[in-house]
Amino acid sequence: MRADAQRNRDRIVEVARSFFRAKGFDAVSMDEVAKGAEVGPGTLYRHFPTKESLYDAVLEAWAGKVNAAVDSALALDAPAREKLLTWLTDYAAMLTEHKGAAARITAALGDPGSPFAAKCTTYVNANQRLIDGLDSALRPGVEAMQISRLVGGMAAVADNSELPAESLAPMLAIVADGLLAP
Repeated sequence: MRADAQRNRDRIVEVARSFFRAKGFDAVSMDEVAKGAEVGPGTLYRHFPTKESLYDAVLEAWAGKVNAAVDSALALDAPAREKLLTWLTDYAAMLTEHKGAAARITAALGDPGSPFAAKCTTYVNANQRLIDGLDSALRPGVEAMQISRLVGGMAAVADNSELPAESLAPMLAIVADGLLAP
């Protein structure tokens, strides 16, 4: 990609990120993003043919962030409950970082045709890595998809209700206690 085309793409993604974060996916138009990024609609659509593909690019940085967060939680020199709670807290925070993302991503879990399928897979795989890392400390039968849906559902409620992030802490502690082996 030419340097100017890369700069345009990066600017489009940054502008879209700020709009999606502030307003949510549904409230942002492609025309608004093009104007905010100071590019023509043709430039925008050359890089991102749909709003979903633009949103996916905005969320792309999450994959690295997700993997770093699960690695960090597992690397803690702490009991399994603290590792689990650290990850669940980070996971919920990442889901609520962009207005409306928690509900959209959680609803798309398990749908390979979703435009958010890659993000869903990243989260499910991170939860599987957590399960593998805490294997004997967790109840038998705990599945990555279950964790993804539990935390995603709680994050969606918090996001849609505009609850403060700290309101999730007691609920996440209950989920952590339920996931741990008796």
